[in-house]
Amino acid sequence: MRIPAWTEDELVLAGALVVKNGWRELRTHHREVQELSELLRSLPIHSPDELALPGFRSPDSVSRKTTDFMTNHRLYAGTATRCGKPTLLMIEAFTEREAEMLQAAAALEEGIASGELHRLARQPDEVDENGATAIEGRLLVRRALARERDPKLRLLKIKQAQRAGKPLQCEVCGFDFARAYGDLGEGYIEVHHVTPLYVSGTRETKLDDLACVCANCHRMCHRSRPGESWRTPDALREQIRKSADAVGH
Repeated sequence: MRIPAWTEDELVLAGALVVKNGWRELRTHHREVQELSELLRSLPIHSPDELALPGFRSPDSVSRKTTDFMTNHRLYAGTATRCGKPTLLMIEAFTEREAEMLQAAAALEEGIASGELHRLARQPDEVDENGATAIEGRLLVRRALARERDPKLRLLKIKQAQRAGKPLQCEVCGFDFARAYGDLGEGYIEVHHVTPLYVSGTRETKLDDLACVCANCHRMCHRSRPGESWRTPDALREQIRKSADAVGH
């Protein structure tokens, strides 16, 4: 068995280490590298057999990954080391959205330290049909999906909408389950986080953090593609508008 490729969660944590070090690599003897090695070996992502492999996320391997981040950054003047596309995408994410990605790393560290991320069950949609996961990391997606599927939270969000006198319809496309399916669809809607994953991961979910969405829009809100993952209902609504404009022209 070969040592598995680095996941987005691991790359988020390694990237944050490099960014905090001024986009410079860290050597094996650095305390931060030793600590990250131990942290990566504790993540609830890999199988016991993978964790038992010699050299799995060793300090040497963590140090080499920090070198990948440094030498493949656009401002590095020397020769770049060879690394995979996920690392390059993560470098781009930290370059374009440094503050957000550092928050994602902090949310991961907090969830790991508290034990919450270890207790969460795997969610069906944390990996999409192409095997991709969100650039903020699978564990943050897992937490967001678990919270969105909390039946108590969903029921409270539906009651909030009903008390406000709003029709129970998708806030993105306007789809109404009751109108389409009659009494079968009465009172049904899904909920999605309005706040980004790296923010929703650092505090308890509030009702105002959620939006009512149909199943199709919910899937599109969570669908991953290279360099892009989770999106807000407003962003998806804009995507629909642009698509309609393109077809119209």
